[in-house]
Amino acid sequence: MTGRRRWSTEEILDTAVTLLRASDAESFSVRKLAAALGTDSSSLYRHFRNKTELLRAVADRVLLAAMDSYRPEGDWKQRITALALRLREAFGEQPQLAAIWGRYGSGGTGSRLVMEEVLQALRTSGLPDQEIPACYHRIVILLAALISSEAGISTITPKEYEQGMEQFRVAVLGADPERFPALAHFARDIRPLGADRRAAFEEILAAQLAHIAAQIP
Repeated sequence: MTGRRRWSTEEILDTAVTLLRASDAESFSVRKLAAALGTDSSSLYRHFRNKTELLRAVADRVLLAAMDSYRPEGDWKQRITALALRLREAFGEQPQLAAIWGRYGSGGTGSRLVMEEVLQALRTSGLPDQEIPACYHRIVILLAALISSEAGISTITPKEYEQGMEQFRVAVLGADPERFPALAHFARDIRPLGADRRAAFEEILAAQLAHIAAQIP
C-alpha cells in the first residue's frame, strides 16, 4: 500500500503563497491549504504549529528574497533607504503578503537579515548604542505601516479604484466651505492616497532619518 506523500516545508509555503495571492489572511486557513495539497490539516501541523506561524513563514520568504544579493553601500542613511526601497519593491510584487507582514511580522532568517542591516547601519551613524534600539523600532514600524498601506491600495480592482476616486472628489471638492473652511481652501491641491506613493514613501523615510541624524552627538 502506498503511503501518503510527505510535503516539504518549501512546497507547503509555495502553495500557501499561491492561495494568498488570490485571497487574504482572513479567509486563508490551514484547512484550505491542506485541501489544495490533497492532504489533511494534521500533516501540516508537523511543520507549523498554527496559522499565524505559517503566515509569518510566508512573509519571511519575501524578506529573504529581498535580501538575496543585497550588498550595503553608502552611508548609514543611504543603506537604510536602499533597504527600505528593496522591501517596498519585494512586497509590491506580492501585495497580499505585505498586509500579512504588517500584521504578523516575521521571526525567520529574512527578518533577522533585515534587522541586522538596519542595526549595523545605525551603528555606523555615530548614535550612542543605547539610542539605537529605539531608533530601529521606529524605522521598522514606519516601513511596515507604509508598505502594508500601499499594498492594500494596490490590491483593489479598477472598478473599486474609480469608485474611491469619485468618493474622494465628492468629499474634497464638494466640501462645504462654512463647515470645512481649510478643506475647501486646499481642495484643489489635496491629492488622493494613491498618488505619488514612491515619492511620499521616500520623503517620509527621509524625514525620519533626518530626525535620527539630529540626535547624533
